[in-house]
Amino acid sequence: MALIKFYKPSLFRKDMDAVLQTMVDEKIGPGERKKQFVSSFCTLIGKKYGLALRTYNDMISISLSALGVKEGDSVILSVLTPRIYLDVLKNNGIKPILVDVDDAMMVNAEKAKDYLGVAKAIIYYEPLCQVPSSFEAIKELNLPIIEDISESIGSVHSENKAGMLGDIVICATEEDDIISTGGGAVALLNSEERFEEMKKSLGQSSSYLELPDMNAALGVVQLSSLENLITRRNHIFKVYQQAVMKSKCKMFGSGSIDFFSNGAGFSVIVNSRPDEAAEFAKKYQITVKKTFAHAIGARYQDRFDLYPNAIAPLTRAISFPLYPFLSNVDIDTIQKVLSHLH
Repeated sequence: MALIKFYKPSLFRKDMDAVLQTMVDEKIGPGERKKQFVSSFCTLIGKKYGLALRTYNDMISISLSALGVKEGDSVILSVLTPRIYLDVLKNNGIKPILVDVDDAMMVNAEKAKDYLGVAKAIIYYEPLCQVPSSFEAIKELNLPIIEDISESIGSVHSENKAGMLGDIVICATEEDDIISTGGGAVALLNSEERFEEMKKSLGQSSSYLELPDMNAALGVVQLSSLENLITRRNHIFKVYQQAVMKSKCKMFGSGSIDFFSNGAGFSVIVNSRPDEAAEFAKKYQITVKKTFAHAIGARYQDRFDLYPNAIAPLTRAISFPLYPFLSNVDIDTIQKVLSHLH
């Protein structure tokens, strides 16, 4: 049996043809394809303005600046947020306020209330497909919000869609993201004033920071195929979900019938040691990973007193391969392993 890789890029011949055409046009730097990519993204998420940059960390940095967050200020974020945010905050002299997650596995609004007199903004990362059934509790805090939909784009819970919450919506477009340009990120927003602030932050370095057309061409084609890709991912997600119901484990995130997953990944919280579950999967040639190995909270796994809701996913959540190019044989193998986890 061949090894089932954890991830494989969802690239088709038309994706490669789009990049090749850009090279033939002899315009590979930031230009019309980049504008088309941003415009398509804005239409998809329902925002007026957008930027596409070469790096995720630059996008986070200028988004914070556009919200008026400066050196010495503090922002709220959950311990399940990727560590790259901590690095960006540190580089900009911004103080992180780490809070526990709620039942939806995102910033706990009740905990965030304790810092209303201190925090200048909220970073609202939606991990592994998740979108909450309600945004109201976070909205009521009346703080500017950066909503990161890198792992939730296309997910819907009740009437809430990824991208509806944030004053600025960020989506990474790295190699293993739902939409990939081979690297970079997109920011989307409705405020013209903040959009102008973001462009001002780029300054004379814009040509070095904006996404090149060669990468954007890949993104344009991927956006055009997004619905089909997510439909395939959601199908696999549901197969896995049914399998976990036969096991002794708990699926990470929402199991509500009102939740439509984009299939960005699939994670289970095991009762045994994660390493034992990984070894069991390895016997069937399945590559798995610890879900939150690169989350901020990975260094706080012993702080049940501070982050009781996040400790279980931080310490015992493992992710299984989920991508459109999985064969039916691979899916069947993963399904069988999931159903026998402890």
